[in-house]
Amino acid sequence: MASTYMPWVSFMTCVFVYTSLFVTSSLDQLVPGIYMFGDSLVDVGNNNHLPFSLLKANFPHNGIDFPTGKPTGRFSNGKNNADFLAEKLGLPTGPPYLSLSRNLEQAPLTGVSFASGGAGILNETHELYNQTISLSQQVEYYSLVYDQLVQQLGLPGAQAHLEKSLFMIVIGSNDILTYFKKDSNVSKRYTPQQYVDLMASTLDPLLKSLHELGARKFVVTGVGNIGCCPVLRKQNAAYDCKADLNYWAAKYNDGLKILLKSFKSESSEINYSYFDFYGAMSELIQNPQIYGITEITEACCGLGNLKADIPCTPVSTYCPNRSNYLFWDRVHPTETVSKVFVDLLYDGSGQFTFPMNVEQLVGL
Repeated sequence: MASTYMPWVSFMTCVFVYTSLFVTSSLDQLVPGIYMFGDSLVDVGNNNHLPFSLLKANFPHNGIDFPTGKPTGRFSNGKNNADFLAEKLGLPTGPPYLSLSRNLEQAPLTGVSFASGGAGILNETHELYNQTISLSQQVEYYSLVYDQLVQQLGLPGAQAHLEKSLFMIVIGSNDILTYFKKDSNVSKRYTPQQYVDLMASTLDPLLKSLHELGARKFVVTGVGNIGCCPVLRKQNAAYDCKADLNYWAAKYNDGLKILLKSFKSESSEINYSYFDFYGAMSELIQNPQIYGITEITEACCGLGNLKADIPCTPVSTYCPNRSNYLFWDRVHPTETVSKVFVDLLYDGSGQFTFPMNVEQLVGL
């Protein structure tokens, strides 16, 4: 029995190992790494390393549904967009850059996250939120990782690695919030149209810098319906969304789409997937039952009016049915909603992703 059984086991083991290696190799070939830029929607812990930052999530009840059950610095009850995208691609979530900054030799080839809660495109946004990592600083940090990749892989090897990697950018919400903040200085210097134009024109050279440093495949999200966050809804007597913020978020998105088309036209090497965050969130708000959402107005974790007077902190109360809520805290979505958005981003129809979805982008 052993003489006939064991060779069969050995054969099947070899098949399993070969198949596993093939799958891993295929995934590595398509997307070897994800380099993440942005704000709190994709921050996986960079702000934990900023001693004077007022925007942190490394305390309960954040992370209550994370696999460890502990807070990680994600502004969520569990995983966020960065985690779900990495899972789709069979990659680990990229570690926070600031956890590696003293020893970049430990930076994994599977990617790094530079995202920081409170970050914006404009330096004025960075100044408002005290200590955060602005997008320009994130790109500067990436340049150091690029240098390390070149040293480790050689220039041809680094270029081959990066041209297949994804560069995701999720930013702009904090800039809009800054403009409409009470006693905002930027609102005294610019009209709303001038301001959203400035956001796009400031983003343009940063995209070009990433391109010069090896980036070829970009995933860029527009700004969502930030006027529908609980902290802004509670300012209206009927808890309606703040129409002015939503209007100018949509206007910025219009400029961003024009910018991306122009950026693509400059080089045949560049490809991108734009995610209509605004449209996807509008659909979810109008038809929440499709996604199993029953509460679109109130935050799950917080205190006060719409649980939005006080952020999610250890003294806050939180809902038991978190998967039914659109918002985890007064500005951030729940883990459930983040997964919905990444599903649409990854292989959704052209309704919310264009000119292609991420699955199509990585196949190029």
